[in-house]
Amino acid sequence: MGRILRGLAGGGDLRVVAAETTDVVEEARLRHGLSPTATAALGRAMTGALLLAQLLLKTHKERLTLRVEGAGPLGGMVVEADAFGHVRGYVKNPRAEVPLREDGKLDVGTLVGAGTLRVDRSLPNGEIYTSAVPLVSGEIAEDLAHYLFQSEQIPSAVLLGVRVKGEGEV
Repeated sequence: MGRILRGLAGGGDLRVVAAETTDVVEEARLRHGLSPTATAALGRAMTGALLLAQLLLKTHKERLTLRVEGAGPLGGMVVEADAFGHVRGYVKNPRAEVPLREDGKLDVGTLVGAGTLRVDRSLPNGEIYTSAVPLVSGEIAEDLAHYLFQSEQIPSAVLLGVRVKGEGEV
């Protein structure tokens, strides 16, 4: 379970949502035997799904599923979250890895590759509302901001980070 913080800024015109997910991402890394870059990708997606759930879900019966369907070595990932901070997810190829970027950072965009971001919302009446947008970069945060603008008409800035150190610990 992630820790969620919510607030307003700009005289109430700006909604701010933050999540601290270190423990849940580390648990996912251990359970799935994730490579360092796969850890960063899944961690970003898990945190992003929690943030989307805070913004989009209206009742306790709703759930949100994020599907990142990329052509990169990761092979895609699926993450499910609710408005209470519960989240779970997996990647298709947990040991997939790519070289570091020139700046020395993990290259999540290359690991994910080009593709589609799908968001499914399970509504209280049992219906599923699905929306899909092309991946902008595969780096997850930019892709979620693009989704929010294109599908939900919510201009957004999304920042996601997973610090991986040593043998891959979060």
